[in-house]
Amino acid sequence: MNKQFKTKVKFMLMNSFATSADTLEALSSYEELGKGADLEFVQNKAPKVTASDLSPATWEKEPGHEWCPPGHGDLYPAMLGSGTLDKLLKKGFKYMFVSNSDNLGATMDLKILTYFANSGAPFMMEAAERTAADSKGGHLAKDKATGNLLLRESAQCPKEDEKAFQDTERYKFFNTNNLWVDLQALKAEFKKNDGLLPLPVMKNNKTVDPRDKASTLVLQLETAMGAAIQCFEGSTALVVPRSRFAPVKTTGDLFALRSDAYTLTADFRITLKEERKNVPPTIKLDDMYKFVDAMEKLIPNGPPSLIDCKKVVVEGDMTFAKGVILKGEVTFKNSGASKEVAAGTYEDKTVEL
Repeated sequence: MNKQFKTKVKFMLMNSFATSADTLEALSSYEELGKGADLEFVQNKAPKVTASDLSPATWEKEPGHEWCPPGHGDLYPAMLGSGTLDKLLKKGFKYMFVSNSDNLGATMDLKILTYFANSGAPFMMEAAERTAADSKGGHLAKDKATGNLLLRESAQCPKEDEKAFQDTERYKFFNTNNLWVDLQALKAEFKKNDGLLPLPVMKNNKTVDPRDKASTLVLQLETAMGAAIQCFEGSTALVVPRSRFAPVKTTGDLFALRSDAYTLTADFRITLKEERKNVPPTIKLDDMYKFVDAMEKLIPNGPPSLIDCKKVVVEGDMTFAKGVILKGEVTFKNSGASKEVAAGTYEDKTVEL
């Protein structure tokens, strides 16, 4: 883009204390991206809180587990505290496009940038139509008192309201976390609020060691960057096609993304194939496949064909052979030792291995 339009679009990352070193090493060969503070700023870290008595959590086996990033809503104070916001403004940058690094559909779209700049809005969220696969994600809503837009996350939803929260007919649009921000407006909001943005704080229940369910129960206090939509007067949202959203937040997402339900475009974007009509397959993997290394053992020969699959559920220990084709809604169950799902076509059925 910089070469084609002879401009200077700046690329930056907000890393955490857990990702900074690996990220900088991986990008070190791309000299045009810059290095150090020109390429990244590191977000803050917060102590995990013991759920039983609200004291700071301790974990002698791995002290690093005692800390956590305070959510991607920390983007704004981290930009201010690191000096990144002032640095960008001083260099003449006015607009910022920000997205999750795991959203492989997020790109700098000049048409959307033009729309945002012409709108005069201080903040804009890209939203997409919800499907069953998005029912647990944050949705767009309106404040009854002010009529302003706000973001409602699942962590803010009472258990008795979960069914309504997941109703995709009632709440039709979800936050892609592709956000457009007027940096001058952001600076003004910080000044107005004495150096902070009043984002809602969410309480997430975790274990101090993410891989050890028997470890100490803790609370992680986090904010969401999309929630800033409620902080700016005149903020807006734009409905975008599903192609702008290809996230890899869970191993289920990765399972689907590696399949034939998605394609790699000529400009290196990963999008759903046309046959999917912008609806991704719903993947529900057993908790034993929560981490990538475990999921890799599930599909040693690559994922099954999902181009015609609406939903797949995997319960128990198994592996998929090469040449498995799934259609419609398919469930695989195994209550014993690991077994292989044999090659073949499985359509609208429950398979007991």
